[in-house]
Amino acid sequence: MKKHLLLTIFLVLIGIDQYLYRKTRLFFRHITSYFYSYWISNSLLWIGFILVRYIETFNVIMPVIMGIFFMVYISKIILCLFFFCVDFVDWIYQKQKNFSQPLKNPDRKKFLTNTSIILTTLPLTTMGYGIISGAHDYSIRKTTLKIPQLPATWDGITIGQISDIHSGSFWHKTAVQGGIDMLLQTKPNIIFFTGDLVNNRASEMKHYVSLFQKIKAPLGVFSILGNHDYGEYIQWSSPKAKQKNIEALCAIHRTLKWKLLKNEHHILTSNNENIAIIGVENWGNGHFSKYGDLTKAYQGTEQIPVKILLSHDPSHWDAVVRKNFQDITLTLSGHTHGFQFGIEMGPIRWSPAQYRYPQWAGLYQKGTQYLYVNRGFGYIGYPGRIGILPEITLITLKKQTNL
Repeated sequence: MKKHLLLTIFLVLIGIDQYLYRKTRLFFRHITSYFYSYWISNSLLWIGFILVRYIETFNVIMPVIMGIFFMVYISKIILCLFFFCVDFVDWIYQKQKNFSQPLKNPDRKKFLTNTSIILTTLPLTTMGYGIISGAHDYSIRKTTLKIPQLPATWDGITIGQISDIHSGSFWHKTAVQGGIDMLLQTKPNIIFFTGDLVNNRASEMKHYVSLFQKIKAPLGVFSILGNHDYGEYIQWSSPKAKQKNIEALCAIHRTLKWKLLKNEHHILTSNNENIAIIGVENWGNGHFSKYGDLTKAYQGTEQIPVKILLSHDPSHWDAVVRKNFQDITLTLSGHTHGFQFGIEMGPIRWSPAQYRYPQWAGLYQKGTQYLYVNRGFGYIGYPGRIGILPEITLITLKKQTNL
């Protein structure tokens, strides 16, 4: 994350703290140490947040501190919105009645206190449940694609996809093992991992290599890098240190026996019939890195009837793939996490992610091209999920025949 964006977020959150202190101190006038209690607790929260971001040895407790940080500030934001609405209603009322003093009501303090308690407790409870229950409540999502040009040999091939592991955020190793077991139980012919193995540092995988080494498939496991894998969201002692981290991460892919595709392709052949697996480095709209070179990766696959592209960021699909590579049949992405928050109940699908990404979760089709956006295996920032569960994708390719 860019420095100026971090500074902006910091100033906004400090502004929220200041506003909320002015409002809540009216309820705690009898507590002489409220000022110190409020600001010392906030300072400790910020110190913990800074430590887990910049000191590697604190990675083990990062999910706990980040979870507390997100829960506290989401509650504060909701509470601030409530007080702002109250202030606005008071202002309108006073203006209409030409009052010079705020509206006085003996039940006002009781109403504000009770409502504040509810508005603080509700998000804390919901987000706590999202950490305890939602973070590792893996779901298997199955879909079948009918593709006219699919070679007969490859009719019925099953593809397993996971994405966005973010190993540095894990806090429940046994539950992670359960998710890996679920993937293996689907017995896919081939497995794809579509980026973000870590949050920032290759060392985050230290305690998880043995688990993810178990991921195997008859046709192999193929992987790509995501935006977090380049270590661009933390400070490094030197460019050389950053490069060593990337090299270490690539070495981990080799240890896992995953075929890491960095702007290159791999051709699978059976009975002299081919399909192409194309993998690009991260390419994202906006401020996200654009290391992906699809032109380079594509070269040599022109005559192959079915091409499957692994590209971490789904914005690549509209911006580049559909415009310039219309014979790429299927693109597999991740990145959005479905915002780790939303609603998916039958036909009702909503998440804040949709305001940033037109394709944010699940299957999309335009013309003869498909995009599947995996909701992610792990999590980052808030160490939980509410409504948008971690996903294991199973896609079956079938040859479409004319009836």
